[in-house]
Amino acid sequence: MPYGRQSINDRDVEAVVEALKSGWLTTGPQVEHFERDLASFCGTVHAVVVNSGTAALHAAAHAINIQEGDEVIVPAITFAATSNAVLYAGGTPVFADVNPDTLLIDLSDAESKVTPRTKAICAVDYAGQPCDYQGLRELADRHGLRLIADACHSIGASYRGRMSGSLADVSTFSFHPVKGITTGEGGALVTSHPEIAQSARQFRNHGIDTDHRLRARQGAHVYDQETLGFNYRLSDIQCALGRTQLARLPSFVYRRAELADRYHEALVTVDGVSPLTVLSDRVHAWHLYAVLLETERLGISRDEAFSRLRDMNIGVNVHYRPVYQHTYYRKRLGDLDGICPAAEAAYDRLLTLPLFPDMTAEDLDDVVYSLTRLGDPR
Repeated sequence: MPYGRQSINDRDVEAVVEALKSGWLTTGPQVEHFERDLASFCGTVHAVVVNSGTAALHAAAHAINIQEGDEVIVPAITFAATSNAVLYAGGTPVFADVNPDTLLIDLSDAESKVTPRTKAICAVDYAGQPCDYQGLRELADRHGLRLIADACHSIGASYRGRMSGSLADVSTFSFHPVKGITTGEGGALVTSHPEIAQSARQFRNHGIDTDHRLRARQGAHVYDQETLGFNYRLSDIQCALGRTQLARLPSFVYRRAELADRYHEALVTVDGVSPLTVLSDRVHAWHLYAVLLETERLGISRDEAFSRLRDMNIGVNVHYRPVYQHTYYRKRLGDLDGICPAAEAAYDRLLTLPLFPDMTAEDLDDVVYSLTRLGDPR
């Protein structure tokens, strides 16, 4: 049993086949349709689709003009792409600690790391739970910072009645198969700032001012590369799948929440396994169901628990090692151990349990039963 998996139905397949037969495989009408649908869903003016969540983060960093000498505050517990995108743009990531009960960015620690070089703060909606965006906005405004939401876990979530995607200057999504919806590989940034959207559109297309479909409509061949960009385009085939997946997103979020509730109830009786805190003023998207192990009570380490569960065919995972502990970051930024004690302590206890829309109640019960056996002698 994997920790996550896509859900594909007949309508998804039909949409892809229709796109294949349409005559437009890329830069065609499905791209515009998907962007329109996504912006409408999130409550933003603009959406710009790209070929991965990483590309979305890179485009966002570019669009807010992160460059050499700039610092961007990011949480220590995240996938490396969050901070990698800062490096791609020429900036320097500065790592903030997380709250130990939610693993969301610690606003006090983040504010303590603001310097005259700080250009932006990038929050991560860990596991699918939105951060405290009111607090983040106040922090950003106090220091004149841009606010980025790495919402790659939280599509379909909301914070105080506002949808994920509409909570920052620019927000990014991932459409990898284990995420809330999938396009195979893919991503998007959403914003209500026209200059950010325009910059991202050029950036995904080599820095060129028009794309092939626009030139075809205009009967023109001339284009101008105005800046240095990348080929980060998402195809019509993928956008067709994205549209049908987006239509199913509310049902995906509902099913994930049902499974999460079942986990909550079952884990009350499982010694040494504690879910993260769910905050009452937001709707969780449940991309991940992460728990913290009380390793001393269990008598085994997190890594031993991981191996035992894998041996029982339970596809647990770990999300995430503090980014600055990776070899590349040690070489690039030096030894930063100790700067985020809550993140480091959580990493040693973190475990992600299987959770995906097509998971059955029986599957979940198998996971819980396997957790009860962690303390058994081998």
